[in-house]
Amino acid sequence: MNSEAVPARDPLVKTAAHLAAETKDLRFGPPITHVYSPLVYAWEPHRIYLEKFGGAPKEILLIGMNPGPYGMAQTGVPFGDVAMVRDWMGIEAPVGRPENEHPKRSVLGFACPRSEVSGARLWGWAKQRYSEPEQFFSRFFVYNYCPLCFMESGGRNFTPDKLPAREREPLFAACDRALRAVVDYCRPGFVIGVGHFAEARIRAALINYRGTIGRIPHPSPASPAANRNWAGIAEEALCACGVDL
Repeated sequence: MNSEAVPARDPLVKTAAHLAAETKDLRFGPPITHVYSPLVYAWEPHRIYLEKFGGAPKEILLIGMNPGPYGMAQTGVPFGDVAMVRDWMGIEAPVGRPENEHPKRSVLGFACPRSEVSGARLWGWAKQRYSEPEQFFSRFFVYNYCPLCFMESGGRNFTPDKLPAREREPLFAACDRALRAVVDYCRPGFVIGVGHFAEARIRAALINYRGTIGRIPHPSPASPAANRNWAGIAEEALCACGVDL
């Protein structure tokens, strides 16, 4: 079952289904050879995530960049490390396969044996501080700005900030509309980018937003700072934005 098969009643589900439809036919040139859209083939766990934890209002929105190959690309959940999504959030559902699957980046869904480091760090922090997911999601919601995962011919991850303008503009226009819809529904006092790219897109999309926009460091192992007490640094950044933890 995919995002086109079910009429959406939940506002976040409706927004996600619309974003999936808007982005599914976009085309991207070299060095990108493969594009995954988890909102299509991993729609069921994504829908469950939205319906289970997305109820408004939210105090803080955390906005990521796009799906990672071992996170949302496998589970349909932002920063979706399999163990954290299945064992902590209690979400597990069938996941299909991308239309054009890279041989080095197989989608195995909840059978994926690899951990998604960024997701393990972000959700691990949430679990450590709030214990139960309901406690975390009573204040926070985590959303990815871009729903697509890009790969080069050798399987290397390609991030959307590197897209040329002709490919970036229609994608970002759709993502901006979806982000505004999520913010309008959740009515947060804080919209916090996870990394520089997400913060920049928040500021570009939410010109009329009257709350606080800020940034925490991205938990990717590619970031040297993230490999040294990411949770502590992230909490300091949240507090600097005015979030009361």
